[in-house]
Amino acid sequence: MPVWDEVHPATISVQRTRAGDHCFVGYDDDESNWDVLTTFAWTGLARGEKVMLFAAPRVSDDELWSRLEADSPSMAGVRACGQLVLTSMRALLRPDRGFTAERQWQRIREETARARRQGYTGLRTYIDMHWVADLDADLDTMAHRESHAEHLFADGSYSEICAYDRRRFDDDILARMCRAHPVNLLSRLGELRAVHGDTSLRLIGEADLATGEQFCAAVRGALARTAHSRELVVDLTQLSFLSARCADDLLRLVGAAEEHDRVDVRCEPGQLRVLRALGEPGPDRLVLTGTGTRC
Repeated sequence: MPVWDEVHPATISVQRTRAGDHCFVGYDDDESNWDVLTTFAWTGLARGEKVMLFAAPRVSDDELWSRLEADSPSMAGVRACGQLVLTSMRALLRPDRGFTAERQWQRIREETARARRQGYTGLRTYIDMHWVADLDADLDTMAHRESHAEHLFADGSYSEICAYDRRRFDDDILARMCRAHPVNLLSRLGELRAVHGDTSLRLIGEADLATGEQFCAAVRGALARTAHSRELVVDLTQLSFLSARCADDLLRLVGAAEEHDRVDVRCEPGQLRVLRALGEPGPDRLVLTGTGTRC
């Protein structure tokens, strides 16, 4: 796993993106890129946003429509009404032939305003950064654009994923671009990331059958690491999915952690209901905290 992914302070799964987010994602293979793109697109459509997709220049519109249609039979409707638009960076910048941050910002502001006039709640774009080579853009100019674009997102009407193919950009550029974005995305669906603090464990992504062993290992490791302090905070709020099996494993591991006086599990309402339904081991040890209130 690249170092810049490990240390970014705001890493989430694509399912948890919100209006107004400016996101970096790096991908290692085409399939993971397609999964993030289609999830981001359909989430925006479901929320009443207009969606513009800037695929890699080598990808044809027919291939992109085919990928999107494979996920939903309702493609014809959003395609006909113009809620989903396939375009390119060249088309966005016309009549300019070269890239400047100012021209791109101008056009994005115009497209965001147009989306609102058309009755959509906002605009979201998925921009595959292969366009940088296609337009022979300067990477320093691109880095300036990425790190000075906060005005586009200030009112929550616009959100964007900038997708970088790790096979086409070197590590220094990827690290630089990742730092320039307020939000970093997990690179693929179904991924689980564990972030360890001194007395905390934060879990990001999906805790299910496929990642169950990794989930348990992260919890065991955190409990072992914090045995001397006798307390641990487990943050589940950045999980996009928590299976009943993983929830039960968590309760079992906490129940067996006799060296701990307190394990605070922070969770969202749905997660809280699952954990409560499964039962609470060690009433003096386990604390379930949901929606900002001790439960």
